[in-house]
Amino acid sequence: MVGCDTLPQLLEYNYRKYGDRKVAMRVKARGAWRKYTWKDYYERVKYFSLGIISLGLNPGDKVAILGESKPEWYWAELATHAALGVVVGVFVDCLPDEVKYYLEDSGARFIVAHDQEQVDKVLQIKDELPLLKKVIFWDPKGILGFGGDPIGEYADSMLMSFGQVIELGKKYEKSHPSLFERNLARGSAEDIGAVMYTSGTTGSPKGAMLSIRSLLEGSNAWNSVDRWRATDQFLSFMSPVWLTDHAVGVCGSLLSGMRTNFPEKPETVQENVREVGPQILFWGPRNWESVSRLVQAKMIDTSPLRRLMYRLFLPVGYKVAELRLVRQTVGWFWFTLNWIANWVVFRALKDKVGLLKVRCAYSAGSALSPDIFRYFQAIGVNIKQLYGSTEMGLITIHRDGDVRPETCGSLLPGYECQLSEDGQIMVRSHLMFSGYYKKPDATEKAYASGWYKSGDFGHIDEHGHLIVIDRMEDLKELSGTRKFSPQYAEIRLRYSPYIKDVLVVGGKDTDFVTAIINIDLDNVGRWAEARRLPYTTFTDLSQKPAVINLVTSEIQKVNAILPEWTRIRRFVNLHKEFDADEAELTRTRKIRRTFIEDRYQYLIDALYGNKEELAVEAPIVYRDGREGTIMTTIKINTVN
Repeated sequence: MVGCDTLPQLLEYNYRKYGDRKVAMRVKARGAWRKYTWKDYYERVKYFSLGIISLGLNPGDKVAILGESKPEWYWAELATHAALGVVVGVFVDCLPDEVKYYLEDSGARFIVAHDQEQVDKVLQIKDELPLLKKVIFWDPKGILGFGGDPIGEYADSMLMSFGQVIELGKKYEKSHPSLFERNLARGSAEDIGAVMYTSGTTGSPKGAMLSIRSLLEGSNAWNSVDRWRATDQFLSFMSPVWLTDHAVGVCGSLLSGMRTNFPEKPETVQENVREVGPQILFWGPRNWESVSRLVQAKMIDTSPLRRLMYRLFLPVGYKVAELRLVRQTVGWFWFTLNWIANWVVFRALKDKVGLLKVRCAYSAGSALSPDIFRYFQAIGVNIKQLYGSTEMGLITIHRDGDVRPETCGSLLPGYECQLSEDGQIMVRSHLMFSGYYKKPDATEKAYASGWYKSGDFGHIDEHGHLIVIDRMEDLKELSGTRKFSPQYAEIRLRYSPYIKDVLVVGGKDTDFVTAIINIDLDNVGRWAEARRLPYTTFTDLSQKPAVINLVTSEIQKVNAILPEWTRIRRFVNLHKEFDADEAELTRTRKIRRTFIEDRYQYLIDALYGNKEELAVEAPIVYRDGREGTIMTTIKINTVN
């Protein structure tokens, strides 16, 4: 790969190495896996690149991509790079106003959209975006009729299909021979390859400019630790807007030659993971929490014999995992018991959730509960935690044989890390972002004496591992100046199969800690049905006395490991789930803490008051799409 400084150059290398002899990617569509070789990959990138150039894309222009992780996402990105343009990633669940913000802030001239839903968002705002020239879609369902002509409102000159752009590229090549190859040679590692927006937990998202070098070498630093192989398979369902998925999916596949697989749709991810049996898997903490809750809930509902075997052998898995984590020899007795446990329980369990063949499993994006970490290690999943951000890239990872559940691992090659006087994590590297797009003041503010201020509070242990405790701004101080970390309790509560999300609350004018809980509807629903507890809606189920007692017992378990002054004393089961569409969560599913605290201030006041229940309005959406509100009563609960 000597001389391959850009992603398109790496693609060309793999094309010449593998041609049509090796499958580069597969996508599940209409129940069947469709394969694309490295030749297919190269040709689609080539002709899409030439096609979009023929439509007026100039070097430095921005191309936004709005869609799920699919082959077209990868093709569009590399085609844009080959045309010396810049990619702007947009989260697929953004609302039209949010899409407008990304396009307007970045000055995107083209947008590549997934399907009818995403196209509709852009059509709503296109008149407010004078720079936007074309909307290119790759899934024609609902947009094109059986004859291939646009339907109704989609007969818009701004709309064009992905295939049409490729056909334009083939025609353009005839009058501009070797243009694509010349563009590949012109590409430089110093070019800005992407503008990726921050999650926006502290305000409006900012566009971080990432050079090709930072994208490629950052991924290569990760690859130098785990050595991805050409025979490996990776399942990509987290959007490449996430830097982590981009690093292992887009860049990692080009560096290693491994096959990338794409699920049919978000609802079939678990099924498709099992079909693929990937060796490399990246899930966000919420995914690991969800799978953990699912497994625990199913084991509760399984037959008595299976439940007995699970409860008998799980402690064996924990014991062996703990010995390995502290680098102690696993004696023949525990080794034999664990071998039996694997064949009797863990192997089938991992197969059910698609983790049987996983060699390297990753979690990143926010803190993962050490309880969940230890659980997956116990059943034999080699899970590792990463730490980084859009601006910093990925800076730490667990090494094989040096995995510690409470930490995020040690530094990747090319990074330096130090702590400020107040404990803020500060990072320096040539692989970091090139500044915020059109925000030089924000860029300057992010640094102190050449060190990037992460905004995270943590420390480095005696083994050189980075421990991230919480966001600096999210550390809370109770009356009496004692501090606590809300996140520390939150990630442990989310280990419960019955708690999907939680916001832990406290402040200088309060003497104790409280919490707003989101129950997990699926698991609590199954629990209620098994006990013949009738309910109608999420709101109704959340306020059932039996469910409140269930959540109370889960909080008591976590309270037992918390310092006395940080224990949760009162809580409410919220009548609705936290929702990204209501700005309560970021598009990466992180809690917007300040926003939620402001929105539910009346609930927080009740938690610190003398009331035992509170009347609130709950929004409802009917099946025909109409919206309304109902009055409901939320119970204020005390934990003894």
